[in-house]
Amino acid sequence: MTIFALHSPEASLVLERAGDTLLWRHLGLPVETTGLPPLASTRGAATFSLDEDVPFASAPGLGWFGPLAVSVAGRVLRWAVTDLAADADSLRCTLTDADSGLLLEQTVCLAPGGGFAICATLGNDGPVPIRVDQLASALLPLPAGLDRILSWRGRHAAEFVECVEPLPAHQWRREGRRGLPGHGGPAGLYLLGQGAGWDQGLVVAAQLAWSGDAALAVERDDEGRHFLSAGMADGFILQPGERFEAPRLLLAISGQGRNGAMQQMHGMVRARLDWPSGTMRPRPVHLNSWEACYFSHDESRIHDLARAAAAIGAERFILDDGWFLGRNLDRAGLGDWVADPAKYPDGLKPLAQGVNALGLEFGLWVEPEMVNPDSDLYRTHPDWALHVPGAPQPTARNQLVLNLSLPAVENYLFSSLDRLLSNVPIAYLKWDHNRDLAPPGGIGQVHGLYRLLARLRAAHPDVEIESCAGGGGRIDAGIAAFTHRFWTSDNLDAVSRATIQRGFQAFFPPELMGAHVGASPAHATGRRQTLGFRAGVALPGHFGVELDPDKLPETERAELAGWIAFHKQWRHLLHGQTLVMGEGADGLLWQASGDGAEWLLLVTRIAPPQDRRPQPLALPFLAGAGPVHGRLLARAGTLPHKGFGEPELLTQFSGEGVTFPANWLAHAGLPLPPLLAESVAVFHLKA
Repeated sequence: MTIFALHSPEASLVLERAGDTLLWRHLGLPVETTGLPPLASTRGAATFSLDEDVPFASAPGLGWFGPLAVSVAGRVLRWAVTDLAADADSLRCTLTDADSGLLLEQTVCLAPGGGFAICATLGNDGPVPIRVDQLASALLPLPAGLDRILSWRGRHAAEFVECVEPLPAHQWRREGRRGLPGHGGPAGLYLLGQGAGWDQGLVVAAQLAWSGDAALAVERDDEGRHFLSAGMADGFILQPGERFEAPRLLLAISGQGRNGAMQQMHGMVRARLDWPSGTMRPRPVHLNSWEACYFSHDESRIHDLARAAAAIGAERFILDDGWFLGRNLDRAGLGDWVADPAKYPDGLKPLAQGVNALGLEFGLWVEPEMVNPDSDLYRTHPDWALHVPGAPQPTARNQLVLNLSLPAVENYLFSSLDRLLSNVPIAYLKWDHNRDLAPPGGIGQVHGLYRLLARLRAAHPDVEIESCAGGGGRIDAGIAAFTHRFWTSDNLDAVSRATIQRGFQAFFPPELMGAHVGASPAHATGRRQTLGFRAGVALPGHFGVELDPDKLPETERAELAGWIAFHKQWRHLLHGQTLVMGEGADGLLWQASGDGAEWLLLVTRIAPPQDRRPQPLALPFLAGAGPVHGRLLARAGTLPHKGFGEPELLTQFSGEGVTFPANWLAHAGLPLPPLLAESVAVFHLKA
């Protein structure tokens, strides 16, 4: 018997080699392995079982009745360990099935941020092609003591709806079939231990780094153990001599509650990012043209909008949909990536140069994976769209999906975008995807997208790219390797956004979260909110504006400019730092971001208070920090009238600030000013 273990700061992964089998011993909070007895010595006989015990292995085979790592039609696979390599940071196991010639390489690595990155590669060393029905990126035992599954569902303009369910008695499964992760967020989940909350208890979090259909399952066996499996939902043909690498699973295990797991997840995602020049610079404040003018624009209109953006302090201007040939509504033009001469007679270059002259970077909306039937591209190449021969081609938003597994399609799109980026000073692409895939494109569609993005990043490494899919339909760690921002939702209603953004941040750091100040009433919901509340909710993300500043009253335009300046002043604490979140009494939501010595705290109230006075807000992350100086920097949204009685301390809090013992703030709580519905209070805390 040989024990192999990987230890992260908060977790241990332990396996045992017994002959030609690699057995799971532990995945969970840290353990010591010195003197560990063999697994076989701990397992007695069980009734109605095989005479020879078959415990859970890294690639279970004959005699195992739970989930499988690999499923091949018509074959029973009998895996044997043929190679094993381990060091302090990684473990790689190679298994083979002699009958089929299949080879399975499983790899687990310690990941930046304190988590684990797990993947699998399947090879065919046999003489014939093999149809693989299922390849799990990871098949893992779950630690005892978990009792809840936290997941997210969603639809267009209602992303990241949090769902809590008990651990299943049989199986829990989430599977995507739309060709992209969908508006419920990435293929991911949190598993919560008994009593686990934001700051304490065992939490396991996982997300698959994949932009297509995926399946997650939690299954219980008859011994009472639960297992997590994660992988692509599509099968594939593996040719002789071919190797196929499954997408990585990012796994976080923490004894520090949801915040501990979230911080590990942020660290792993940040490590996947490929920033221009290698490091993230301060995230430029955006103004995006879409809700300001939709399709109704020309060079003069856009230049006026850019001038208004510069006047309020924006740093990047994005020309959204409607700039290319024949695009006056959503029925035509997709695929023909040439500026419409009726709107932009001299092309986009003079416009972009004019935007640059205002001190703004120029960005552009594109939807490369799509084509309208009313386009020159479709009329020339109707066969380039995803289709089933002889079957109808259903449209959505009047468009079809291009087949990115075809080299000709990939080359055409690269040439079109490369020409734009080479001839026009474009610093940013908003890359959209406005429909589900029907028929599906499968693995080839996702790999084609990744190849296209990789080619563009290599040819234009200084260009940033935003992932958008009708808002939050394609937010995942797979595409994060090629992009720099996610459009979180097409819904800019600040009440909706307050919870959508918390779901986003369960998996992704706030610097990737597109968060804009939209119009009132909100275009998606029709609800009205104060400008301050809209700005306060957008404040922690990659801040932007989605309206025409010139149409605001002068007082609101000045207020918006003030919030932009405020964001710029504090974004060094909001982005690239440690994030903690929690809930206060009477429906308060809060989050704090900082470097350990200095924090920006945002306290949000969505609904009206039910209590007579606000209760102090406990901030556990400050425990042990020493004296903490707190200052109320701003209150945004609906302010209380005189009848609420402002506390005397508020004057000092809003001026020079107040110093508290850290443990008082951690356990007894921070005194709060009255907060009415739809308001945000922003505090600066410094140890």
